[in-house]
Amino acid sequence: MTELLEGFAAVLTPLNLLYAAIGVTLGTFVGMLPGIGPALTIALLLPVATATTDESSAIGALIMFGGIYSGAMYGGSTTSILLNTPGESNSVATSLEGYQMARRGRARSALATAAIGSFVAGTISVIALSLFAAPLAQLAVRVRASDEFALALLALVSVTALMGKSLLRGMMALTFGLFLGTIGMDSLFGTERLTFWQFDWAEGFKSDLAIGIDITLIIVGLFAIGETIYTAGRLHRLPTKVAPLSTKGSGGWMTREDWRRSWKPWLRGTALGFPFGTLPSGGAEIPTFLSYNMEKRRSKHKEQFGKGAIEGVAGPEAANNSAFTGVLVPLLTLGIPTSATAGVMLAAFNSFDIPAGPSLFEDHSLIVWALIASLYIGNVMLLVLNLPLIKVWVMVLRTPRPLLYAGILMFAVVGMYGAAVSPFMLMLTVVIGVIAVFMRMYGFPIAPVILGVIIGPMMDEKFRKSVEGSDGDLSIFWTRPLTAGLLLLAVVSLVLPYLPRIIAKAKGRKAEKLTVGDGD
Repeated sequence: MTELLEGFAAVLTPLNLLYAAIGVTLGTFVGMLPGIGPALTIALLLPVATATTDESSAIGALIMFGGIYSGAMYGGSTTSILLNTPGESNSVATSLEGYQMARRGRARSALATAAIGSFVAGTISVIALSLFAAPLAQLAVRVRASDEFALALLALVSVTALMGKSLLRGMMALTFGLFLGTIGMDSLFGTERLTFWQFDWAEGFKSDLAIGIDITLIIVGLFAIGETIYTAGRLHRLPTKVAPLSTKGSGGWMTREDWRRSWKPWLRGTALGFPFGTLPSGGAEIPTFLSYNMEKRRSKHKEQFGKGAIEGVAGPEAANNSAFTGVLVPLLTLGIPTSATAGVMLAAFNSFDIPAGPSLFEDHSLIVWALIASLYIGNVMLLVLNLPLIKVWVMVLRTPRPLLYAGILMFAVVGMYGAAVSPFMLMLTVVIGVIAVFMRMYGFPIAPVILGVIIGPMMDEKFRKSVEGSDGDLSIFWTRPLTAGLLLLAVVSLVLPYLPRIIAKAKGRKAEKLTVGDGD
């Protein structure tokens, strides 16, 4: 409790409150733009935010990033309800009933339900984060290098297996990320890998890749350039039809009946979302749809589902927000990112030379508790700002998309110039961006690339430390119970999503054989 109060003291200064306000406002804005989310926004700001690396600068930057992270969840519900265009897959469940409410003239009620539900879920889940994060970090201190390797592999495999429609494409994207993360000097012996030496008449043999590729440049290339160009090209021809904000009859803010039907779904969605968020392969998509189905089964107004049932907005939106807060648990306690946004947040920690993981709560206590405290304050700011500013957000949604994406691309170019240490790195960032565009065009997910770049070097280091510590004995990976259990979970998480399909095919073949046998 003392550490949390110190965190509040660090946040409650005029400058840091300003950072929090900028973060939540910017997060809401980018959350409303399809294809433009918190990962891209934080990637754009990384070169500027990490220009100075002292503790006060780190606190201010992480507070702003935390605000962007929280605000994007609010913004995603706005487009789902008013445009029926979920910015991310985790907002699809909200759009099922939210857009139907908006079509019936109840857009304000749907937006208020989503905003208050996000506030309730965000506050409760941040309390849970405050209670569980530090004890988990203390337990994680006892984890050995082999356990950390197995845990990183579990996170990498399970998340990749659930991203995208094709396991093969997900694994290929992951391999590309591992390749990018391998370039440069290894962390233990300084051996150069994949640096592609070139001959220069003035300097002899040299390589611009000897120091590796800055994670900021990779993120800017993949998200700020690749994702922006792809999204702009896909959406610029689509008409922007925003549902009207009626204030007549039941089209105003939430009625007493709305409150009565919403408060239980808010709590159930929160309880469902947070545990899923803490899992390596949890994500927010699964709990939002589970919440939607749960509310549909429990509702006394089942006939309204599909036509604008308010429970179908309240539950999924609460589950969505609490799941995204749950993602911070493995990030802060173990240093394991389980989503693209968490990966970019980890890159931000690394840019400030702050290693996220078990030692974070001991070595950088003020920074991590300031981040957690800012999430409390950010939730209040979001509730206060977003409800009165709904008309402003509608105006933003009506802005021509080419102007919005052109501005984002301009900031991406500025960020590239700030982070690139040489013209070669600048061109390499552009090449990565072009590759990202083609990946999206052909159905390759981007998030596994980011996770591969970040987790790959971590796995490499932990694996080699494990082997070195055991004098080259590889049996440590199956004789140590925790390591073996985590590796087994990695295999299960890789196979489990495809097990029903395998069983169905096996049953089909058995039925064919029986049919042939009967025919004979």
